Amino acid sequence: MNQNVVRYLLGATFLLLLLGHAARLYQITFINQLDAIAYDTKVRLTLQRGMDDRIVILDIDERSLSEVGRWPWQRAKLAAIVDKLFTKYEVGVVGVDVVFAEPDTSSGLETLDQLAKGRLKDDPAYQGVLGEIRGSLDFDQVFAAALEHRPVILGFYLSNVKQGQNAGALPEPVLPAGTFRGRNIAFQSFTSYGANLLLLQRAAAGAGHFNQVPDFDGIVRRVPLLAEYQGAYYESLSLAVVRAVLGNPKVMPGYAEESVFSFSTRSYGGLEWLELPTRKGTLQLPVDEQVSALIPYRGPQGSFRYISLADILAEKAPVDQLKGRIVLIGTTAPGLLDLRATPVGGIFPGVEIHANLIAGMLDGKLKQRPAYIVGLDVVLLLAVGAVMVLLLPRLDPQRSVIATASVLIVLVAANLAFWSYFDFVVPVADSLLLVLGLFGLNMSWGYFVAARSKRQMADLFGQYVVPELVEKMSRSPESYNMEVRTAELSVLFSDIRDFTSISERLEPRALAQLINEYLGAMTEVIRKHRGTLDKYMGDAIMAFWGAPVDDSLHARQAVLTALEMQVALEQLNRSFEQRGWPALKIGVGVNTGPMRVGDMGSSVRKAYTVMGDAVNLGSRLEGITKIYGVGVLVGEGTRKALKGYVFREIDRVRVKGKDEPVAIFEPVGTEGSVPKALVEEIKLWHQALRLYRNQDWDQADVALFNLTRMAPERELYRAYMRQIAVHRKNPPGPGWDGVTKFETK
Repeated sequence: MNQNVVRYLLGATFLLLLLGHAARLYQITFINQLDAIAYDTKVRLTLQRGMDDRIVILDIDERSLSEVGRWPWQRAKLAAIVDKLFTKYEVGVVGVDVVFAEPDTSSGLETLDQLAKGRLKDDPAYQGVLGEIRGSLDFDQVFAAALEHRPVILGFYLSNVKQGQNAGALPEPVLPAGTFRGRNIAFQSFTSYGANLLLLQRAAAGAGHFNQVPDFDGIVRRVPLLAEYQGAYYESLSLAVVRAVLGNPKVMPGYAEESVFSFSTRSYGGLEWLELPTRKGTLQLPVDEQVSALIPYRGPQGSFRYISLADILAEKAPVDQLKGRIVLIGTTAPGLLDLRATPVGGIFPGVEIHANLIAGMLDGKLKQRPAYIVGLDVVLLLAVGAVMVLLLPRLDPQRSVIATASVLIVLVAANLAFWSYFDFVVPVADSLLLVLGLFGLNMSWGYFVAARSKRQMADLFGQYVVPELVEKMSRSPESYNMEVRTAELSVLFSDIRDFTSISERLEPRALAQLINEYLGAMTEVIRKHRGTLDKYMGDAIMAFWGAPVDDSLHARQAVLTALEMQVALEQLNRSFEQRGWPALKIGVGVNTGPMRVGDMGSSVRKAYTVMGDAVNLGSRLEGITKIYGVGVLVGEGTRKALKGYVFREIDRVRVKGKDEPVAIFEPVGTEGSVPKALVEEIKLWHQALRLYRNQDWDQADVALFNLTRMAPERELYRAYMRQIAVHRKNPPGPGWDGVTKFETK
């Protein structure tokens, strides 16, 4: 199987795993933890900071407990605080982050009533005095009277404690049971509550739950604006305060089919926002799939003014800091257990969470995480995953790093843009994990699997071909093997002339050094032109082109190698002469044609080599270069395969083992690079060759004589003049085809 196919399958499997998480088919805790970290990081990076002067927190702090007394305080004191807030300080709205579920009996009125019904029931004076003071001693009634006709929003809590006992009286639900009938909306539902005394609830302007539901990691990031109890829907304290500020508008549900996303969400019909219609327009409060609002934290604790509640009771607080403000009564005292873990602080007062949410709702700056974000996440993950799964297996490590880094940067930038400019909270952990996971998978595959394949390629072909070709082969090793096949290739043979006499003139060490330097220089030329080194046979070299890596220019590469070997030999000879070694001459034969290529041999020893008639002809051509006095001879197949080259036809020969004659040529150079004088010389030579084949010995002799004067160094012309002398003595006869026959190898 193609290795890239395996990588595609592994990448697709990883993508499907993350898609299942994104689609909520199952949840992977680790990814949720990463998303939570990403969310908290974005919150901290984009904090508005600075103090919001519209909301003031009246703090039941340690000083208040020390000066006024331990909590709970008498309701008469709370009534006095409410009176002072609205008469002296002229506050706008009061929200109470405290529940008053039990009657206040601290005045002793209950004991006095028992006396009035018992031992003193017949005492008119006692009964009269008790009647006069009863109103001042009924602290709950006193507190209720202070609340009456004032915009005070009380708090209550909902719970799911098993067999929990309800306390107090719930306010009227903000939306009645049946409001969302037929819609699959995942409200947070509760089975019990702790609310305020009915007396207080009736006197107050309203009430809201102060449930702040922590996420899976214990961090408070959202508050349910609506919570369900026995089919009815109750608003949060923060929403109730905002409604009180805006004149108590009705809460209107906003559904997905009415949104701009209706083309993609018509069938889902989720609750996307709550609407508060006012005279100045409609305020939209986006909610998530559990009808919760994400808390827009302004900054760490202290983003709102804190005033000790003891200073209100003692009338020490500056009036200008409270007049017209939204006031929240809550606590920062550790002993009262209203501290939470948030993205901006591990110990954060619950009352300030309400303050942040109220400010965000009034400003219309709530982040949005509607239910259809799941679909957006799936689409984004699928698009990014498909690109990375298909792209990475095709790239080398360097390009993989660049591509991965680029995708990561785009994903992070897009996610931050959604957050900052559109107030959308889009999951990012699964996409980043997908990109990094696919990168790691492909890098690991490249290191462990591809590297092994590369080593196998190097073991198989490293001794034959250049590293560049091994690298190319290792990218798709399944495409290469050593099995025997037939292909059109080009083969080269080279041999040192008169090597026996040279070896006799040098001592063994010098001879070994000479032959090693010679073979090294020639091999370098072969590798430069991407040839496959077949073998060394003493001083002889065999190489071929077109296998194991296909090369449509194999004939050109082989001829270039042959010519460059002659140039390299000249440079090598200058070095040899300086050391007193003899100069070398070589003959090179090149032929192109169909050959059998592959791993051939016996069970004891095999070699990756080529065989066939075309190979044998290449070997014969190398052997007869010395007959014609030329450095390089190529066969007719090479001549036909090579365009744009100037050739000198040398002869038509019938070599040993072949009945059919073949034309042989000497490559001179590329067209346009051969000097004009040499081109003219070749034309004269071809005329002389025709005269020779026509047995016009006299005219051929004259032409050859003139050619030797033009190029006295050319041994070819003298060789033909000698052959003419032979034919004069032994005429070949009228049936002669002009072919030279060679009986030896």
